[in-house]
Amino acid sequence: MTRSTLATFLLVLAFPASAQTIYRCTDPNGGTLISNTRVDKSCKAVALPPDSSLPAPRARPSGAAANPSPAGFPKVPEDAQKARDTDRKRILEQELAGEQRSLDQAQRELADQESLRGRDTSASALDRVQPYRDRVAQHERNIVAIQKELSGLR
Repeated sequence: MTRSTLATFLLVLAFPASAQTIYRCTDPNGGTLISNTRVDKSCKAVALPPDSSLPAPRARPSGAAANPSPAGFPKVPEDAQKARDTDRKRILEQELAGEQRSLDQAQRELADQESLRGRDTSASALDRVQPYRDRVAQHERNIVAIQKELSGLR
């Protein structure tokens, strides 16, 4: 098969044909023509595989639950769930206030250590201050995590 013949054949197969039958015709010089119409008696029908395209999946109704509960799974009454959510929010707010106090204390301790260090830039002075910096960074990360949890509450 010549390169142009192969390209034509692949091109025809790539696009859905409007007719159900595709013909492969060979002329007296050995050239091949692919067509959806029979040009002459040298044309033979090409057996194509059935259309394997599938219909699009149906959209879920918007009211359907993403993960429905099993049939026997106990349901929590709405007022009990609201009470749990309120308790959780109160606990997280208390944790946030505690972390903020701890951060303030850690920042004061870091400032004290920085002032004691003065202009000393030796490795030992920097090593002495590093745990205080780490503590401040840890409290900042905790505050961000608690705020993220609080923002996700209902």
